[in-house]
This record gives sequence, C-alpha cells and structure tokens, in this order.
Amino acid sequence: MTMNDMLLEMQGIHKTFGAVEALTDVSLQVRRGRVHALIGENGAGKSTLMKILSGGLQPDSGSMLMDGQPYRVHSPKDARSHGVSMIYQELTLTPHQTVEENITLGAEKSRFGVLKGQAASIHRALDQLGYGGLDANTRVRTLGVGVQQIVEIARSLFLQARLLIMDEPTSSLSAEDTRSLFDAIRRLRQKGVTVIYISHFLEEVQEIADDYTVLRDGRSVAYGSMSGTSLSRLVTAMVGRPLEEMFPRSHRRMGPVALEVEHLAGPPRVQDVSFSVHSGEILGIAGLIGSGRTEMLRCLYGVTPAESGSVKVKGRDLKLHRHSAGTAIRASMGLVSEDRKNEGLAVGLPIRDNMSLSSLARYAGKNGMGALDMAAEARDVTERSKALSIKYRSIKDPILSLSGGNQQKVVLGRILMEGGDILFLDEPTRGIDVKSKVEIYTLIGRLANEGKAVVMVSSYLPELFGICDNLAVMHRGRLSPVMPVRQWTEESVMAWATTGKMKASGTMPRGRKR
Repeated sequence: MTMNDMLLEMQGIHKTFGAVEALTDVSLQVRRGRVHALIGENGAGKSTLMKILSGGLQPDSGSMLMDGQPYRVHSPKDARSHGVSMIYQELTLTPHQTVEENITLGAEKSRFGVLKGQAASIHRALDQLGYGGLDANTRVRTLGVGVQQIVEIARSLFLQARLLIMDEPTSSLSAEDTRSLFDAIRRLRQKGVTVIYISHFLEEVQEIADDYTVLRDGRSVAYGSMSGTSLSRLVTAMVGRPLEEMFPRSHRRMGPVALEVEHLAGPPRVQDVSFSVHSGEILGIAGLIGSGRTEMLRCLYGVTPAESGSVKVKGRDLKLHRHSAGTAIRASMGLVSEDRKNEGLAVGLPIRDNMSLSSLARYAGKNGMGALDMAAEARDVTERSKALSIKYRSIKDPILSLSGGNQQKVVLGRILMEGGDILFLDEPTRGIDVKSKVEIYTLIGRLANEGKAVVMVSSYLPELFGICDNLAVMHRGRLSPVMPVRQWTEESVMAWATTGKMKASGTMPRGRKR
C-alpha cells in the first residue's frame, strides 16, 4: 500500500464520557476509492468513532490525516467542507419539500435575493447514482424509502463529498432497494468516492466491502481485505471468541395446538391467512416487505381490526369484532413490534417501567385498584432482567441508555411478565449486533422449550432457517401452506414471495399443510 492509496488515517484515538472509556487507542486506515466496512457489536464504539470523523465529537487524543495532511474538524459543516459526509440510519430529509430542495438545502445559491437554479449539478449527482431520470420537482414524501436514501446520498455528492459514511443503510430497505443501493455504491466506487459502510448484516458486508475494520469494546481488533475472509472469522473478531453455532437449536416436543387461524382478512394487506401453531413450536413467516406479514400479526393481536375469518386460542373462539390489544393480553398473547422505538418502548421512561408497564395491575391490591407494591415490582423486574442477561447498571436507568440488543430484551421481558403463551415476534433481531442476535435466538428457543407458541416474522432468511421448526411465506396478503423448514430452500421461499408459487410451474414439494 502506498501513501497515494491512503485517503484517511486515524491513529491512537481515545474518547471518554465521564468514567466510561468509549474508545481506546483506535486505529482506522481507509484506502481511496474503496468500500470499507466498519464492524462491531452495539456499544463497540463505531458511532463514536464516526462522529469524531464527521465533526460531531472531538477526540481526547490521537491523530487524523486526510490525504496525508492533518485533519481536525469541529462541526459536521466543517467536515463537509473537507468532503466528509455522514448518512445516518434515520434519514434527515424534509418530506414536504421536493428532491431539488432537499439536495440543495443549506447550500442554495442566490443572486440579488433570488434563488438560482442548480439543475445541472443536481442531475449530475443523481446520475452518479443511476437515478438521472428522477424528477427533481417530486415531493420526497411520495418516494419509497429506497429512493429517499438515494436523495440523501445525492445531497452529499452535490456538496462534493469524497468520503461517505453510511450507518446501517439497509436496515429499512427491501431486498430490491438494497440491490439498487449496492448498484449505486459500486457506481460511486468506480468514480473514486470512498465509502465507510456500517452494518450488522455481515452477508451484506461480505458482498459490498473491499476492506474491513472490527471494533470490540472500544478497541480496533482486526483489519484486512474482505476477499477470502470468512463469516466465522468476522464474528469471532466481533465477540472475542468463536461462535460454534450462530443459530442454537434445541430438541423440543410440540404440544397441543395453541393458535388456529382460518381465512383471516383485514385492512390493508391481509387477504386470506390460515395456519395453526402448537405449543413448543417456532413458526417462521417469510415474505417481502409490504406482503402483509406485519399487518397479519397486528390483526391477530387486535391492533388492527380484522374484517373476516376465525381465530381460536387454545380451542376457544376469539371474538374478532371486539378484539383489542387488551383482549389479546388476557388471551395470553404477546407482540414484539418491528418498530421498537415508536411502539415497543416508552422511550421517556426507565428500564423498570418499560418492563412492568403492561403488568402493573398484578402489583395493585383490591382487584388492581389499590396502591402498587413497588418493592414486589422492582424485585420481579430485577429477576426477569437477570434471567434475560440484560446488561444495565440500575433498573432506574433510562431505557435509551441500553444497547439495541438489551432494549429488545426489555421488550421481550415485558411480554413475558404479561404471562403470554402465544408470542408474535416481528423482526425481533432488526438493528442489533451479532452477539445480541445469538442471545435472542437462544432465548426464543428456550421459550419454545417452555411450551410457548412462537410466530416469528423476519426478512432475514438465515435466521428463519436456523431456528424455526416450520415456515410459511406471505405473498400479497395470502399465506402459503406451512411446511417443515427442511422442505424449503431460499429459492423456493423467494419464488413464493414474488409469485405466490413454489416454482415457476406452480409445482410444490410435498409437505405438511395446516
């Protein structure tokens, strides 16, 4: 590697927050015109390091070089003036404005107080990403999430970015949008733009990245070329020990039918859903984003009203016309929403309240109308937290002080405190690190061993194949027959998800129908 190859060098970076040492002697070397993956668990220091690079934080010590010259910035605006731009996981667009207004926001040019058009520069930025035909007068709110992300990247290119930092860019994208984004990233690489790519999806990282750096516990522990680097090597570097089994499986026996669904339909995307799930079973639901998977769970849990069909819980009919989240809890159901921040957690409350919020009546005497037994509540929350291996200092700490994986465990703890025997899990490992994923997989398996019936929606096929007993696929609001996981392949899942058939001919391997 020559000096001309190197765009960015960060050496000996230290950063502390009070008594917490976020970064210790971290080094990062990024070659020009490459895609460099920054990998690590939640809390490993990735975000802190990138905030230092993009001007949001100042390091306590260490040095940075850009193009071989000292680099020190004091704000994101300062970083952008050096060609460094960060694209966050949560897009920072103004949806009521046009594509052009979003791309030029904060960089408008005017003459005598009148804004000048910058159509050529905007078109050039979009064309670099393969979206030269996008109408710059389109309101951003009318665009899909994938195209909105393209607009965000185009804004950075419009501002002459030569180093783009992408933080979990595919966390909310469909498979098709992810492919489009990767095409755009490859175009940028061909034009000499450098990308630092942060993601928990290691298969994506292997596909798109040229080089990688692994952070663990605030230290840089591994660096190399992605070519020839195995998934197991990356995981071992991330967690500090070999993971013998990414998807731990346990031998379990299924009990009686816990939930029976017949011809369920409801707005806006559930057309015809029939299946059953037994106590002790993990049933996976695959399908494309927008196929109706989430809406199906919300109908079953009573968040969205069902229009027709029947549901039996342990043999008893559920009255769908007056079904609600309250009746679902009383029927021993629990739901983990895919939107953890907005629906799964009360972000303004501490860990303790988030875990016990829907179970407070049990701690109040006089049929739930008396004073709360705060000591009993705290004891149960503490015991549940320990059982789930939640890492925290105090149950009074803010919920947002926890990593994403630990937040998800709190959500699971809450539905377990409710006493649910039928668990609906919607993307339960989205946005959490590899080690936390394995812990969640182990927990789900343990719950099934205890006799819980689990219905798990996921866009990540390896985890569905890895931990589920049976699998079905949604296509335009309709559910395929349920079959043992071993009778599915990735090809047959995608065929059903895209066409509603197992194969182009419409044939399907023999399997158990329910």
